[in-house]
Amino acid sequence: MPIERAQVERIIEAVGGKDNIEAATHCVTRLRFALYDDKLVDKDALDQNDLVKGQFSSQGQYQVVIGPGLVDKVYDEMIAITGGNRASKDDVKNAASKKQNPIQHAIKTLADIFIPILPAIVTAGLLLGINNILTGQGIFFEGMSLVQVYPQWTDFAAIINTIASTAFTFLPALIGWSAVIRFGGSPLLGIVLGLILVHPDLLSAYSYADAVTKGTVPVWNLFGWEVNKIGYQGQVLPVLVSAYVLAQIEKFLNKRIADSFKLLLVAPITLLITGFLAFTVIGPVTFMIGNAITSGLVYVFALAPALGGLIYGGLYALLVITGMHHTFLAVDVQLIGTQGGTFLWPMLALSNIAQGAGALAMMLVLKDQKGKGLAFTSSVSAFLGVTEPAIFGVNIRYKYPFVFGMIGSGIAGVLLTVNHVMASSIGVGGIPGFLSIFPMNWGVFFIGMSIVLILPFSLTLAYGKLLNKRQQNNPPAKTANASAPKSTNHKTSALDVLEVMTPVQGRIVPLEQVPDPAFAERQMGQGIAVEPEEGRIFAPFSGQVIHIMTKSKHALILEHATGVQILVHVGVNTVSLKGEGFTMHVETGQTVEQGQLLMEFDRDLIQKSGYPVITPVIVPDGQEMIESIEELPGEANDLQYISMRIHFKS
Repeated sequence: MPIERAQVERIIEAVGGKDNIEAATHCVTRLRFALYDDKLVDKDALDQNDLVKGQFSSQGQYQVVIGPGLVDKVYDEMIAITGGNRASKDDVKNAASKKQNPIQHAIKTLADIFIPILPAIVTAGLLLGINNILTGQGIFFEGMSLVQVYPQWTDFAAIINTIASTAFTFLPALIGWSAVIRFGGSPLLGIVLGLILVHPDLLSAYSYADAVTKGTVPVWNLFGWEVNKIGYQGQVLPVLVSAYVLAQIEKFLNKRIADSFKLLLVAPITLLITGFLAFTVIGPVTFMIGNAITSGLVYVFALAPALGGLIYGGLYALLVITGMHHTFLAVDVQLIGTQGGTFLWPMLALSNIAQGAGALAMMLVLKDQKGKGLAFTSSVSAFLGVTEPAIFGVNIRYKYPFVFGMIGSGIAGVLLTVNHVMASSIGVGGIPGFLSIFPMNWGVFFIGMSIVLILPFSLTLAYGKLLNKRQQNNPPAKTANASAPKSTNHKTSALDVLEVMTPVQGRIVPLEQVPDPAFAERQMGQGIAVEPEEGRIFAPFSGQVIHIMTKSKHALILEHATGVQILVHVGVNTVSLKGEGFTMHVETGQTVEQGQLLMEFDRDLIQKSGYPVITPVIVPDGQEMIESIEELPGEANDLQYISMRIHFKS
């Protein structure tokens, strides 16, 4: 598509003019703005601009989707018009973060710390669910568990429990690793710090209450100053604060100690000082604060369980929109560590299902196939515990399924809290969430699950059909020439087919499962996504490399001899890695053969950095010769697997 200067000028005007732009940059698909005032954005004007494929605000950045191969030209023209300076991704990120208040900063920090360790927590939750099935009484036999009836399974269940509980037992080590990375320190020191806080020589935090009652709490005597010799199992605040202190001490020492002495001095001094502070000041203070917070929360829910369930269960979906739901991960962990279980996680699981039920109903309400497909795939994702595609892609857009989902989950929340339904672990949401629930509570939980499946689905379907009926009875007035046929230069020849091989081994999933609205809502084009099982990208067809993100190396565009283009984009927001972990084996303009190695990437580094590794493979919009795209989901472990068939006019 040719770029007209007027179109770019309209984009600048729509985001509030050049005086509203604090900083601007671009990635392979979109313009990224740090704006002084987001309220000045004219969304309708952006929607009407032919250059704009979509728009959304995320983490203080206003993002305008342009599309690959075009966004860099639009950016260059924008800089020429505004006379502004080119900015890096970090410049825009830092400028955007200035608009966040302290609460938003805290929420984002917690999200940055807990999201990277979620895979370990989810795995532990699933395994603990299996252990619950084996050891829960009354599931298969009245008054007895499976291992009691079949004792030969006892040790099998014990091994599962050992494997599953490890992530929770040594959770401070996981938090320490992730938190120190977030605060700018050495990850290894974060791990060691977390392990120090749960050292087996210490009294376990789980035994602290009994030891206080019996007067047997062990102490260190530091020249007359007695310090409790206790560990911090199941505690969140002690390791978070200690990790921050450790990172600051390490950075301070690194700036002042010569390189030749750093190995000998920085790490030992950092750990020694942080360790003493953790046991003498940070630990005792934050231990009391953490216990006070959980005790207060427990007291409130015990005093008015119905009200608590209605508010938390009903409003949890709103927390997802604001990002505040990440804050409650720490609260859940603290509750499990101090109370033996959490009453918040069961409501989260049902909220997932409620939003999925609303999205599923929209599949029957919507008339266009694209909308139906998005509604179905995003509802499946929500049923499995990931609600962002359903919330942002469907429910918020139409509003009423979102509201009906909150109503259903609020009613179910009352049921759960009144009956004291608890989860023994976290990480498993949606329908599989029952595995986290104590077996004795399964009956009530399944009733709640029925409520969030039936109520939002029924209300959304009934109201949606009513709206459709009203629209049929009162059709909108047609604009002039609205029904005139569009002219085209295409011949009426038979369609040709281009088969696109999978570019990476892994599991092929719908684009709606990509946690990025630009891809999930197909704002840039059709395609599929792959959850990679290895870190190599191969050419999906023979053609030419026409574009590479040279600095970040995370994305490239190939063009077939027919003119069909494919964008391969490794991960989400991986542009922020600035090329770290990526190795490009081709250059722009190079001709490649199908199956040729294009790039390599470090899956572990991407995931440890907190970025999803899911890889969209899309056909960018604007290719007029393309008639339709056939997406083929499935396992792509064979690199000869066909992932898409593109039907085009020759």
